[in-house]
Amino acid sequence: MGAVMGRPPAMFIGDAIGLDFLNSVATPVDTPVDWIEDGEGLLDWLQQAELVPADVLKRMRAADPGELDRVADQARKLREWFRGFVRQYKGRPLPATAFAKLDPLNRLLERDDSFSRIVAAPKREDGALQLQRFHRWRSPEALLLPIAEGMAQLVATEDFSHVKACEGPSCTLLFADHTRGHARRWCSMAACGNRAKQAAHRERLKAQRH
Repeated sequence: MGAVMGRPPAMFIGDAIGLDFLNSVATPVDTPVDWIEDGEGLLDWLQQAELVPADVLKRMRAADPGELDRVADQARKLREWFRGFVRQYKGRPLPATAFAKLDPLNRLLERDDSFSRIVAAPKREDGALQLQRFHRWRSPEALLLPIAEGMAQLVATEDFSHVKACEGPSCTLLFADHTRGHARRWCSMAACGNRAKQAAHRERLKAQRH
């Protein structure tokens, strides 16, 4: 699954799709990147996140580009609203009073036109059946629904005590710390963790010289 021309692959380091959605705008090196800055970017991010079937994405790419851009604009507004919510409550248990601030998310979830169906379990030959949920994908706006479900799952199932912001000085990435002991500090050791080690090493050398 490739990235849109000129954009690096999207970053999925949040350990929760709701946080990966917030991380769809970031500064992976020096230049800020918004993976959903337009309709095509939104489709590509959804493809990389594996939230929408390939045949649906193909059909949506045939839609009016202006309509897709408008949906991407809705996604960006949703992202920044949810970023404020997560940053307000991260690092501590989510209080019951937070429910009052979730109206925008609940209104979006109410648009869902999905249904469930019994299907044969994939990759099994024993005739096992399972209940599977399907979206009808009636319009490009339906592309927001799997994102909303990921956000709702984060709110309903994640311990917000373990939702953290990377400690990198200029990093904006968020993640759910599922490590043993919940000692994760960085979006990744290869990026901010390594830069922090290098900075600490320089400080030690400077202290030794003085």
